Amino acid sequence: MPSDSLSFSATSQNFFSQRLRLHYVEWGSRDNPTIVLVHGIQDHCRTWDDMVARIGDYAEDYHIVAPDLRGHGDSEWVKGSGYQYLDYVYDLYQLIDQNDFGPVVLVGHSLGGAIVSLFAGVYPELVSKLIVIEGIGLWSLSKPPQSTVEKIREWSDATRALAGRAPKRYENLEQAYQRMQHANPQLSKDKAFHLTLHGAIQQEDGRFSWKYDNYTYNFSAMGLSTDETISLWQNIACPVLLINATEGLEWRTGQNGTLEHFADVQLLDVSDAGHWTYHDQPEVVSAMMREFIEGA
Repeated sequence: MPSDSLSFSATSQNFFSQRLRLHYVEWGSRDNPTIVLVHGIQDHCRTWDDMVARIGDYAEDYHIVAPDLRGHGDSEWVKGSGYQYLDYVYDLYQLIDQNDFGPVVLVGHSLGGAIVSLFAGVYPELVSKLIVIEGIGLWSLSKPPQSTVEKIREWSDATRALAGRAPKRYENLEQAYQRMQHANPQLSKDKAFHLTLHGAIQQEDGRFSWKYDNYTYNFSAMGLSTDETISLWQNIACPVLLINATEGLEWRTGQNGTLEHFADVQLLDVSDAGHWTYHDQPEVVSAMMREFIEGA
């Protein structure tokens, strides 16, 4: 396996939200402006290491914070319920408010993009700029209309199926690394190893599994409606940068007519990149981010 050439100094911290111990890492002085980076589903906070090194001299210019969402990375798992968007939003509020970080530059990818978009609409005074990379948009519109009964029964069936899903175990870290490479062939060897090293954990029997909770796919059947989501987007007061990939997923934020719901927004497309856009084209994405963050 390659060496972990992407690792550099980051300080691990913890905070509490809804009685869960949640983990985050930070770089730089808290006296500097804060950038908060929020990862996507089944990812972890160290996915941002390369971007942190690229978007500026973090030790001099910024204070950068990257949390592990509940059920991910080194944060605790939920027991007795699933994982809901509004709980993630509340956790993010606790992180920023408890530490008096705001107003912050808020960045999110995929699920993290959906979370930061909602957060900026609920707490506009805590966000100075918003960057959404391949954020989950109004994906519910891609599904046929469902009755309330159908929604709840579908959620119930999915929840029961998760109960019988055992986490995949790997005999050693090399096997987990090979799985990461196979699932994400666009990653460099160093980046795949870095994500594996920080995303896998050795179990009591000596084998390795991924740190995320399988129940992170257990979303509520009765979450925010489309109109409620749009109303929060419309309440965002700061400048917004949406970054989507030409080969990304469907129904991203900014697609399917959703761009019109953001008041001060620009949409940039990244060529030759998929959903993990900032890993596929790190130089391009980091340049977009830095120009937006440092712009007037």
